[in-house]
Amino acid sequence: MTGAAGTTNRFGPLRFVLSFGVVSMLADVVYEGARAITGPYLATLGASAVMVGFITGAGEAVALVLRLASGPLADRTRKYWPLTIAGYTLTIVTVPLLSLAGALWQASVLIIAERFGKAVRTPARDTMLSHAGSSIGHGRAFAAHEALDRSGALVGPLLVGLMVAVSGYQLGFAVLAIPGALALVAVLLLRRAVPVPERFDPDGPDAGPRTSGTTAGLAGPRPPRHRLPAGFWWYSGFTAVSMFGFSTFGVISYHLEVQGVLPAALIPVTYAASMGAAALAALASGALYDRIGLRGLLIALPLTAAVPFFSFSTSPGLVWTGAVVWGAALGIHGSTLRAAVADLVPAARRATGYGIFTAIYGTGWLAGATIIGALYAVSLPGLITFIVATQLAALLAFLPLLRRPAVPARP
Repeated sequence: MTGAAGTTNRFGPLRFVLSFGVVSMLADVVYEGARAITGPYLATLGASAVMVGFITGAGEAVALVLRLASGPLADRTRKYWPLTIAGYTLTIVTVPLLSLAGALWQASVLIIAERFGKAVRTPARDTMLSHAGSSIGHGRAFAAHEALDRSGALVGPLLVGLMVAVSGYQLGFAVLAIPGALALVAVLLLRRAVPVPERFDPDGPDAGPRTSGTTAGLAGPRPPRHRLPAGFWWYSGFTAVSMFGFSTFGVISYHLEVQGVLPAALIPVTYAASMGAAALAALASGALYDRIGLRGLLIALPLTAAVPFFSFSTSPGLVWTGAVVWGAALGIHGSTLRAAVADLVPAARRATGYGIFTAIYGTGWLAGATIIGALYAVSLPGLITFIVATQLAALLAFLPLLRRPAVPARP
């Protein structure tokens, strides 16, 4: 793991993944803490259920669709670290500013700007993680990262819930500046420890000796332009159909607020429960993926279909159950879906693959979140029927993928 002067990786692949998990954990305290109260906060600013669904869905779409540009940019420049750091910085700055938003349009701009930061950083970050995963297993790498990531998403809502109980939503957003500053310091230190993660991957674009006198991450020939395989496109379509029926937590928390199912300070705690379930589900599904491949993804479909039966209830007990089910489905989406892309796409085009993949299912999520918000306003049975139907359609789209090898090939 040595090369040109000043470009030595001081961490091994597993330590790199775990350290990146700590960075993401701190960042998740920030933006997942904020997302835990986004729906109720927008409601206090006059937003309707449809508007909450659209704003939160638009934010997710920005975080996903704009990766069509940031993914190829990362592959073309190989500036994985600068893009990652810039994306984290944008998120860390915008979230605390929500404490100063006094109008719906201001809050909406900041929510979408925070998601833009995620669009900038994620293809580059996931590509670096995928290089480490080539040595330790993609399922294991993404599961470990996601589990740490979601542990921050558990702490963040609890912290915000406490602040809301003490002084209201403004303090809930403002306190997130502290973990944000820690996240920025952590990612800068990790950049110094592992300047060239590509070297973890024996088939990566930066594997092997490098020419001297060049900048870290830019040495060597440009990555070859491999065509993305047909299996990748079909897989992306399957995930888009599945996400079409996956509600954002903004709509769920809006329901809890306007129906008075739970006190305002407890709503972030349900999100924390979701994140705990997501962390456990990520570890389990990642290990399952490394053993049986894409078949391990099937469990996400019935979990998603079950969400509306619990989460849109007026029974507190069912709502808490729904939080766990929703979180478990999210954990699978966040870890194993990403791991599969690393096995479907050539290493030199991986950031592009991640950008395209998340853009496709992000578009599905935006459309679905808006429809779910609209259905919530007019017909709860219609909402349930819509979600169940999308998961049945996703199952049909998944069947051709079963012809792929049961276990992903390893280098």
